[in-house]
Amino acid sequence: MPYSFLMGRKDLLKTIITDNQARELPTMWSREQKIPVATNKIVTVAGVRRSGKTYHIFNIMKQLMDLGVPSTNMLYLNFEDERLKLEKGELDLILQAFRELHPSQNLQDCYFFFDELQEVAGWEKFINRMYSTITKNIYITGSNSKLLSTEIATSLRGRTITYQVYPLSFREFVTITNPSPLNVYNSQDTAKLVALFNQFLYQGGFPEVVDKGKELREKILQEYFNVMLMKDLIERYKISQASIIKHFCKRVVAGSGGEFSVNKIYNELKSQGYKISKDSMYEYQDYVDNIYLARFIPKYTHSVVKSAMSQKKSYVIDQGFGVALDFKFTQDTGRLLETVIALELIKAGKQIAYDSNGSECDFVVIEKDQVTQAIQVTQELADEETKTREVKGLTTTCKKCNLPTGVIVTLDTSDEFVIDGVEVKVTPAWKYLFSTDV
Repeated sequence: MPYSFLMGRKDLLKTIITDNQARELPTMWSREQKIPVATNKIVTVAGVRRSGKTYHIFNIMKQLMDLGVPSTNMLYLNFEDERLKLEKGELDLILQAFRELHPSQNLQDCYFFFDELQEVAGWEKFINRMYSTITKNIYITGSNSKLLSTEIATSLRGRTITYQVYPLSFREFVTITNPSPLNVYNSQDTAKLVALFNQFLYQGGFPEVVDKGKELREKILQEYFNVMLMKDLIERYKISQASIIKHFCKRVVAGSGGEFSVNKIYNELKSQGYKISKDSMYEYQDYVDNIYLARFIPKYTHSVVKSAMSQKKSYVIDQGFGVALDFKFTQDTGRLLETVIALELIKAGKQIAYDSNGSECDFVVIEKDQVTQAIQVTQELADEETKTREVKGLTTTCKKCNLPTGVIVTLDTSDEFVIDGVEVKVTPAWKYLFSTDV
């Protein structure tokens, strides 16, 4: 590559680095998940697009400034900046540019923040070399869990800590939209919490849309979907059949809260004249999971192999996302509510599965290979047939797993009773999510 071309790249890097050092960091909301400043590890922040990964990075930068670290000791680059078109082997230009800007600084004491670094091929070798020879203060973010986990496993093993970032939890949503403390035992505060949960149920937790009206919010979320579809799926995985992957993704979103069947979608497409192998469809499921469009949870079993091979249930990554993309999902309050509870458990770092026991228990929480909680989700229990079915699914799982207590999360019902020796606690979702660590 011509020397003059590389010098031009380096000058552009100097401009971007200097501009980023000079800009004022935005005001940041407090998130429940805290990412430490000093770990002597490569800190990896992974999650769906627009979930707040960059704000976590900015928050770390602000903490460092509060500790007296000058902005000139920090380098921040967003690799989705269209000006940054670094090819494999050109990443060292970043270090060259930074050294030339600040020749007297010891890079060991500097902090490097690389946003959406997976955009550059060969990034893992560059980070590995930086960590080994230059500094331990490295932070990277990415929107593809498979890519990050694969490269970390092969090149950065033992050198990194990974944090998963999701859209806002309900408690975070409440804190942001209503900064004053709320008490679940105060009737006025309870009314506010009920109203906020109903808002959260349909709006979701993507930070950018918190204060947006319905029409604008849905346009923004639909655009998120289009970017994920084109950039994260079609371009990254070189998918030639765009109409098929789009249909596949929409079916994933529309099916949130239900058992996910690749075979069913395959037969739908086949009946419409599309030609694609079933193996490709299973690859699409992996891709969708990798880019955080949805989470798939397995059927509960003691066998790791059987769990991995089991029929999965799918949950779109944010209920507001589902509302913006599928009208029928908007109309099904029960599936919306189940999706919210699934996502809140995942955001809390819980390992979850569903239990099929003749009837079904929506969620079991697993810790150290043991089921520690059983949770059923239903819109309401007024109908006796519904109540019988939901209670049976919960109590059967509780007895099988030796749990004295089970929880039924509803939209607005509270109750307690004992069935077959199992204490059943019925609680409204707003209270369950706001007042407990799910």
